[in-house]
Amino acid sequence: MFKHLLVPTDGSELSQATVKRAVSFAKETSARVTFFYAQPDFPMPIYGEGALIDPTTPEQFAKSAKEEADRILEAAKKVADDAGVTADSDTVVNEVPYEAVIDAADRHGCDLIFMASHGRRGISALLLGSETQKVLTHSKIPVLIYR
Repeated sequence: MFKHLLVPTDGSELSQATVKRAVSFAKETSARVTFFYAQPDFPMPIYGEGALIDPTTPEQFAKSAKEEADRILEAAKKVADDAGVTADSDTVVNEVPYEAVIDAADRHGCDLIFMASHGRRGISALLLGSETQKVLTHSKIPVLIYR
């Protein structure tokens, strides 16, 4: 049986539904949860004719990203607290989210990654790829996809 779930979340509606289902699953199996948010790295500026100038500094961007991560993770932790499920959270800056998810699962000793799928099909799935699909194909621990 699974004892420690990693639940990646991005604060989207689908992700919030997944948090609720993961907490329910954790409660049923007496597992603990680590919620995880991969913060974006500061985008590299693009120079050239017609390029937009972004007034945000790397420091301002990092501060805003951290505040967003904290807000999303606090909301997820509240769902777990309200259900009586032991939970903590983690966030890192990484421009490759699927790698950050797998690294977080390893770092926290999780035995299951419980994550959402946006359910893209056809050409959009092929062109856009899917962080969920990348986690699924690269993870050495089981991945449960909630859709």
